[in-house]
Amino acid sequence: MSRLADIFARVRAENRAAFVGYVCAGDPDFDTSLEICRTLLRHGVDVLELGVPFSDPLADGTTNQLAAQRALEAGMTPARVLELVRKLRAEFPSAPLVFYTYYNLVFANGVETAIREAKAAGLDGLLTLDLPPEEAGELLGACRRHGLDTVFIVAPTTPDARIAKIAAAATGFIYYVSREGVTGVRQDAAGGIPEAMARIRAQAKLPVAVGFGISTRAQVAQVAAQADGVVVGSALVNCIRDHLGAPAKMLERIAAVASDLAAGVRR
Repeated sequence: MSRLADIFARVRAENRAAFVGYVCAGDPDFDTSLEICRTLLRHGVDVLELGVPFSDPLADGTTNQLAAQRALEAGMTPARVLELVRKLRAEFPSAPLVFYTYYNLVFANGVETAIREAKAAGLDGLLTLDLPPEEAGELLGACRRHGLDTVFIVAPTTPDARIAKIAAAATGFIYYVSREGVTGVRQDAAGGIPEAMARIRAQAKLPVAVGFGISTRAQVAQVAAQADGVVVGSALVNCIRDHLGAPAKMLERIAAVASDLAAGVRR
């Protein structure tokens, strides 16, 4: 059983949702990012989603765009992201680690090589935001050969017939983007989540995690009542942004926020 399958089975047995936490790898620098990841995994994050910094992150709002910019300016590269994964895997052997990335970063040095190296570093899953399943044949084949789970996105506007295609391509979980637009903190959780879960589960047997705009414990709890996982990104990345130059305060704050959000996944 993969680490992703194992964690979703475990949280199901505990009658709760999985807490999926997102940060950009290398933000604000390699060493601090490593400490941030350690802190998240020690304070309730079940699945760590690592953004691979990219110069043109079209699916992301300002918060995550600036995080990627900070990481790139600090010298983060795909090779250093794999180094970060190797360090985390050595310390957290059972923690699921997933890349949130763009296809250009996978394609640039060869899909087979990228997937082989990611798996060897200890990665568990790959969400390639701008690659539709209809065009993902090469990547899907490489992921099957190397045992790397795939994650694909369903949006509020996705028709039922296409949900079936997405479900057939995914092996890790389905990521339901609960809002149209880009990532970012919102004041209220999106509506229509129970109906969306019913539509997706009619076509897919995989767990469904819900993200985009979830930023408070109350919102996490609301979504966790319906979904198999809850994804929080910008609210965690803001802890980094708000304490640049003060790493001790940054880690203290991100630990507190993660612990508070993690409490929301318990139904």
